[in-house]
Amino acid sequence: MSFILQAFAIVGSLGIFFYGMKVMSEAVQRLTGDKLQASLNFMTSNRFGGLLTGFFITTVIQSSSATTVMVVSFVNAGLLNLIQSIGVIMGANLGTTLSVWMVSLLGFKFKITLLALPAVAIGIPFIFAKSSRKYNTGELLVGFGLLFLGLNMLKESVPDIKNNVEILRFITEYADMGFLSIPIFVMVGIVLTLVVQSSSAAAAITVTMAFKGWIDFPSGAAIILGENIGTTITAYLAAFGTNVHARRAARAHLLFNILGVIWMLAIFYKFVDFVDWITPGDTADPTNIPIHLSAFHSLFNFVNICLLIGFTPRLAALVERLVPSKKGEDVVEERYELKYISTGILRTPELALVEANKEIIKMAEIIESMYLSALEVFFNPEKDMGEIIKQLKKREEFTDRMEEEISRYLVECSKENLSDENVFRLNAKLRIVDELESIADCCYNLTLTIQNKYDTQLKFHRDANDEIKAFADKVIHFMRLNLEHLKKRERFDDSDLENAYRLENAIDESRSVLRNNSIQRIQEYGHVKSELLFMDILKNFERMGDYSLNISQALLRSGKG
Repeated sequence: MSFILQAFAIVGSLGIFFYGMKVMSEAVQRLTGDKLQASLNFMTSNRFGGLLTGFFITTVIQSSSATTVMVVSFVNAGLLNLIQSIGVIMGANLGTTLSVWMVSLLGFKFKITLLALPAVAIGIPFIFAKSSRKYNTGELLVGFGLLFLGLNMLKESVPDIKNNVEILRFITEYADMGFLSIPIFVMVGIVLTLVVQSSSAAAAITVTMAFKGWIDFPSGAAIILGENIGTTITAYLAAFGTNVHARRAARAHLLFNILGVIWMLAIFYKFVDFVDWITPGDTADPTNIPIHLSAFHSLFNFVNICLLIGFTPRLAALVERLVPSKKGEDVVEERYELKYISTGILRTPELALVEANKEIIKMAEIIESMYLSALEVFFNPEKDMGEIIKQLKKREEFTDRMEEEISRYLVECSKENLSDENVFRLNAKLRIVDELESIADCCYNLTLTIQNKYDTQLKFHRDANDEIKAFADKVIHFMRLNLEHLKKRERFDDSDLENAYRLENAIDESRSVLRNNSIQRIQEYGHVKSELLFMDILKNFERMGDYSLNISQALLRSGKG
């Protein structure tokens, strides 16, 4: 019975530790969401920029798995290439070592409750504040406190080795097998990380076992190596159902960590002795082992990066051979897939809004291509009109699906704890998606109207082409104005809205003038069918202007593009 209670105590302690880590991580992401996005944009520069980005983001959110999963998502979206993704993965490996240092320095050297309880006490009042920033700060403090309270309870729940000789005997059977014990403990680290699904939590368990005397320094170091391999499984799973480039990024993560463990095993005892030599404290005392394990973890990852970063292109080439593409998979073609939010990977609502915005940008770009294709049908009837219209129909159906999927995604985000600013942003994005889909419908209807003109061989008046081109230019200018704000995420202010109203008024005035001229031609010449069709074309253009104005109004309400 005592064993069962002890097991529940350990599992409960881990639960508090996990929950504290989750609350703290999500609060940090909400507080720094825009800065994290700026860092993600920086990662596309080169492998060293990626290295710094991976280190920074993982240091902030304390989850190398979350960072590498985002990397897989971005590679799948085409935002990163394989070489850039490897740099980010390297930085994530180094950034995750901070959590081990936190546990080792704060978790065992003094009474944790001196920090944990005051953090919870200070954080709780902030949670009841109306300000979203104060609320997030409160969650950060509470999460920090719960994390270390959980660690303290875990430390007290794990039985002391002096009073549990049978555990010592069990571990000794594997610790006294010479070098063979090292691969065994590497496997223990892999399995442990797979079970708890967090390298940070697995490392916390490892240093706790070392602190309690269950394992010595070399055994703990071997488990740490295994945890480096085990942490790759999350990104590996996230790559299922993605394109070949994302699968290669996940495989690169696994290969990079395995290569590091291989060379480390070749010099394991010398490296362990070196870390022991540079780190204060005698490892004969179990209470000193956590600091040694932290030093080993950091130094191993740092040296591994230094050794392999110069071989990044060759590592990428090796991964490309290991993960060959299927026929046509490497060919760049227009495939209508939800790239940015289709992986189903969990993230904070703030970062989810950023990714939804990228999907909205993609939707707007597809609609722009539909618009230009419709004009191509009008001005170049000698082209394969049937094929162009067929492609336009596919895009129109795809934008319908995009509207549905993005809207569903945003509704799911709305169920989370969002700041007031992000609630406005979310509602604005829902409005923008709806208006974009309406523009897509107009583009397709415009194409069908133009097709009807050529099928019936109707003739427009001699100035029709010039009038439609001038009208169409006003509409595409308006559409691109909104698209640029979505891409740059610049603040859409009152002056931008005034410009939008001027564009919409110019479109309305043009339609009014052209429509009156068309009515006059009907009265004079009686060309009813051709003029009515001409006015149908104008009507579609004018509606696109109205929908574009609605998008501009939504951008203003959102505060940002």
